[in-house]
Amino acid sequence: MIVDVHTHTPRLRRATVGAAPAAEAGRAAMRPDRPDPANVTWDEYIATMAYVDRACVFNIAAPPAGDPGDAGGPAAGAVSFGPTREVNNQTAALVRAYPDKLIGFMSVHPRDPQVLEEMEWAARDLGLRGIKLGPNYQNFDPLGEAACRLYTRAQEMGLPILFHQGTSPVRFADLDYAHPRHIDRLATRFPELRIVLAHLAHPWQADCIAVIRKHPHVWADISALHYRPWSYYTSLRLATEWSVLHKLLFGSDFPVATPQETAEAMPHINDILEGTKLPPVPIDELHKVLERDTLGILGLA
Repeated sequence: MIVDVHTHTPRLRRATVGAAPAAEAGRAAMRPDRPDPANVTWDEYIATMAYVDRACVFNIAAPPAGDPGDAGGPAAGAVSFGPTREVNNQTAALVRAYPDKLIGFMSVHPRDPQVLEEMEWAARDLGLRGIKLGPNYQNFDPLGEAACRLYTRAQEMGLPILFHQGTSPVRFADLDYAHPRHIDRLATRFPELRIVLAHLAHPWQADCIAVIRKHPHVWADISALHYRPWSYYTSLRLATEWSVLHKLLFGSDFPVATPQETAEAMPHINDILEGTKLPPVPIDELHKVLERDTLGILGLA
């Protein structure tokens, strides 16, 4: 079974006349040749997901109204932002339409005074089975008291968390909040919490590898890597040398990339080595990422 652990909820149920407006920061965050998330329809999303058996789908909740980092604050315009209820209702509606294909993740904000109630509601009433957080986009300290309260409840409820990790072109999204070194202390404090670090935390892949290597329930996905050939190769060569290829999960970050192009890039990862003596990434081992029991690993089977 092929599972795409990292896709974003489309905002349009059907095509409309004219394109939906895209925030400047959202456009900057995208590959120039990819559609803006605001303009992807349900039909386009589902057609693209035909390549995989199951997909995890989510967006990112904005800080609560009145918070210093709310939608009018410094990270406004980040890809997939929206009020918590709106974001989670959009995801749940899509999952209800395609329940055999999709697994929905909620997004909440640690500084929301009702965050624990929101988690209960999204899990119980909407059937959302995991959490997506972007500490840099949501402007929260991933090791702060508010965040730890969220992690405590997530661990109790058995909700895996997928964190945005690594770089962002959004000017006011704090890069330090998305550095994988913080996950080391988080995973030590919450050893049963199942965690996925998106994008192998590029460009801090070595730090990400150090974290996933030592914590049994911390994994990384390979989304949004393959279209930077040198970074792609060096990331997975490091993963090979540190024996953590088995800790990687398949993900695309659609619409930034599709699951098909992500998978089809795998056999070509060593193409840039022609004429060099650099060691290759073992293709057979890399292909096992496609076969990984992602749902079992995250407690979603």
